[in-house]
Amino acid sequence: MTDTPYLRVDVERLDRNVAAVAGRARELGLAVRPHAKTHKCAEIARRQLRAGAVGLTVATIGEAEAFADALVPTVPDLFIAYPLWLTDHKAARLRALANRARIRLAVDSVVGARQMADLLGGDVGEIEVLIEIDSGQRRTGIAPDEAGELARHADNAGLQVIGVFTFPGHGYGPGNARRDAADDEVRALTRAAERLQDNGIDPAVRSGGSTPTIGFASSGVLTEIRPGVYPFNDAQQLELGSCTADDIALTAIATVVHRSGTRIVTDAGSKILGADRPAWTSGFGRLRHALDARVTSLSEHHAVIEFPTGSPADAIPDVGSTVAMVPNHVCTAVNLVDELVVSDGSVRWPVVARGANS
Repeated sequence: MTDTPYLRVDVERLDRNVAAVAGRARELGLAVRPHAKTHKCAEIARRQLRAGAVGLTVATIGEAEAFADALVPTVPDLFIAYPLWLTDHKAARLRALANRARIRLAVDSVVGARQMADLLGGDVGEIEVLIEIDSGQRRTGIAPDEAGELARHADNAGLQVIGVFTFPGHGYGPGNARRDAADDEVRALTRAAERLQDNGIDPAVRSGGSTPTIGFASSGVLTEIRPGVYPFNDAQQLELGSCTADDIALTAIATVVHRSGTRIVTDAGSKILGADRPAWTSGFGRLRHALDARVTSLSEHHAVIEFPTGSPADAIPDVGSTVAMVPNHVCTAVNLVDELVVSDGSVRWPVVARGANS
């Protein structure tokens, strides 16, 4: 018996989701390097690797360390897809990590590249580097036409530049945002790759992709995709149309602690679901078996859920009932728990990279 609230994984759905993306990538001739910041879980990483993933993407050195430790005796191939500003301590951690994993790093500035080369010193040749391109999200990354100059500076500093990457994060939006972001990604990577070639550097790796945009991915420019959310999916993906309700593999199991008419309150608040709510979403999450209900507000330990006016009384869970809630953003939800409860509750998977934020 597991007390609520907790996060439960439907393994059959998870495996189906992993297989579906692996199959699509094979059809397109693309490598899959899933972003493991979503699940932070070694067991799920192993499933992705067995399905054909060439390695993992992570966001921090800490996440890379956690997976390198947890996946022993495998020597993992890890891409830290973040423009790190190295300090002496972070450089020492990377040198130690390079002894037990294959490491790929990101740069998006000349000063960052020089700092990386200086602090990694003689070990820099063992680490591959990708130039980060801004394809429209307006976060990190440089303009595509600046990629060649940055790559040349990084190469002159001694870094092993092997290509370019981007994150089409502006695909998280309604309407045509997913397709438009996928198109922007291709244009940006094409121009960036051309600028590397102009500077005598082979852009062998052209990496992109996100869960909302992989449905529009194409072969030709891209060589690999890095989706993160797809093993689980979440309420955002459901609203974007990049998954169906049957594709949702992770839910927060919660108990109804209050009911008033068509409104119920559960014990799964923001400390289990996370608090993300982009402006285009219709609530703070959904109910797995009542998709027309909306999570209208969250407190730390309360979720207020409204059912449509006129809903039959027996369709509204009563006090003491358990419900399966779908988080808006599964990545933040997973980072709030120490373990994932698998299917019937007899197995627990540790969240090995939980809180590995540096």
